[in-house]
Amino acid sequence: MPEYSLQLENLSKTYGHKDEENFVCALKDLSLNVNEGTFFGLLGPNGAGKSTLINILAGLVIKSKGVVKVQGFNQDRQIRSFKRSIGVVPQETNFDPFLTPYESLDIQAGLYGVKKKDRRINHILKKLGLETKANAYMRSLSGGMRRRLLIGKALVHNPKVIILDEPTAGVDIELREMLWSYMKELNANGTTIILTTHYLEEAESLCDQIAILDDGELIAYSNTRELIDRINLKIVHIKYNGILKKNFTLPKNISIKEHENKRISISYNKNDLKTDELINFFRSKKLEILDLSTEEPDLADVFKLLVKKSNS
Repeated sequence: MPEYSLQLENLSKTYGHKDEENFVCALKDLSLNVNEGTFFGLLGPNGAGKSTLINILAGLVIKSKGVVKVQGFNQDRQIRSFKRSIGVVPQETNFDPFLTPYESLDIQAGLYGVKKKDRRINHILKKLGLETKANAYMRSLSGGMRRRLLIGKALVHNPKVIILDEPTAGVDIELREMLWSYMKELNANGTTIILTTHYLEEAESLCDQIAILDDGELIAYSNTRELIDRINLKIVHIKYNGILKKNFTLPKNISIKEHENKRISISYNKNDLKTDELINFFRSKKLEILDLSTEEPDLADVFKLLVKKSNS
């Protein structure tokens, strides 16, 4: 087995020519290795290059330069093995309305050269909660059912790497829980899962490793826990009594967010300021502190901080 499920070496994608006004560099010499069997998160703001990368992996966009390997197979030289090793679940649903879910998966399996005796269509339909709809016309399925079928189409050839592009955007809680239960099962059996999502709490709870893209460049790549530990952010929530004036000067490098019912949240670098110094500061402003709680950073805080740094 290869050490890495996905290898990117100096991957770039540009649109137009450098001397043209509409020139865009969507990916800039991106190099990245994803370990075998990892649940991997690929994050970034809109326009960061995530969709471009996924479309390159899916064969929908041709890279400008660089090397892409999946399970050790080179995208340019070992095309058939490369495609058989990867399954991509796109954001958009697009089906023939006159096919049934069973027929759709059967045709997809045939396109990948899966022999009839090796096709696991009924198993996949059952896992995705679609077995009772196996022979229903596609046009009669709900949006959530169609999204489940997209996942099934990516799994029919039993790929070792699955890419999920915003799989839970706009779906209900039941589908979300079903999807993550199935993906965790596949991952436990050795399948590498690569997830893009705007739900950072999902990435934090599911992913072993995380990479963050911004403006086509890799700005962070680490074990999830290590990534969170990299920042020294601390958040203090205070309920107070008194009048919070707008014109006093705050200690350096802290930000304050006001809430209803005389509650505030204060974010600061714990290397710059101690909690008791913060408390003394607000007491000096004639504010009585009625309640106080502290909070450690989560992935959303890390994400915002790193993206902000990359744009500064």
